[in-house]
Amino acid sequence: MKSPRHNESRICARDFFAAIAMNLPNSLTILRIFFVPLLVVVLLTREPNFDFWGMSIHFEVWGVLILLAAAATDAADGYFARKRGEITTLGILLDPIADKLLISAAFISLVEMGLVQGWMVVVIIGREFIVMGLRNIATAEGLIIPATPLGKTKMVLQVICGCAVILAAKHPSLTVLGKVLLWAVVLSAIVSAVHYFQMFWSQVNHRVQERQKSMLILEQQKKPQNVPTR
Repeated sequence: MKSPRHNESRICARDFFAAIAMNLPNSLTILRIFFVPLLVVVLLTREPNFDFWGMSIHFEVWGVLILLAAAATDAADGYFARKRGEITTLGILLDPIADKLLISAAFISLVEMGLVQGWMVVVIIGREFIVMGLRNIATAEGLIIPATPLGKTKMVLQVICGCAVILAAKHPSLTVLGKVLLWAVVLSAIVSAVHYFQMFWSQVNHRVQERQKSMLILEQQKKPQNVPTR
C-alpha cells in the first residue's frame, strides 16, 4: 500500500506539469531552461559543422541561434503572461532562474573556450547572485522591488555580447566588437547592481525603522505608569 506522502508527491508532480501544459508563458520558460544544456554542448564540443546547400554552417551559428531563441522565449513569456493574465507563482519563481541559468551557462562556456576573461564572468554572474540575495531579503520583508529599464538593458546587452563573442570564435574580425560589448556588459552589471542595492536599501531601511518605532511604542506602553500617591 502506498504511503500518503507518496500520493502527495504524485499529486504535486501532476499539478506542476499540468500548470506548465495549460500555461503558455510557463511552457516558454521551461523551454528556455532546456535550451541551456543544448547551448553548452554546442559551444564546448564545437559541433555540429556541416554544409547545407553549399553554405557552411558551423557551431557558432548554431550557438547564436540557440541563444537568440532562448532570449526570444524570455521576451515572449512575459508578454503572454501579461496579455493573457497568466501570471503564476511558478512563472514568477522560474523566470529569473531560467535567465540566470542561460546567461551563466553561456559566459562560463565562453571562458572555457578561451574567448572571455574569467574575472569578467565573475562580475557578471556575481551581480546576479547579489541581486537574487537582495530580492530574497526584500521578499521576506514583504517588499517587491520591480525590474528597472537598466536591468532589462543589461539583459539585452548580455545576449548581444554573447552572440558577438560566439561568432568571433570563427570570425576574428568581430573580436574587437566582442571586447567592447564585454566591457559594456561588465559596466552595466556593476551599475545595475548599485542601482538595485539603492532601491533595496531605501525600502528595507524604511521598513526596519518603522518596525523599531513600533517596538519602542509597545515597550513604552508596557512600562507601568507612575501613579501619584498621597
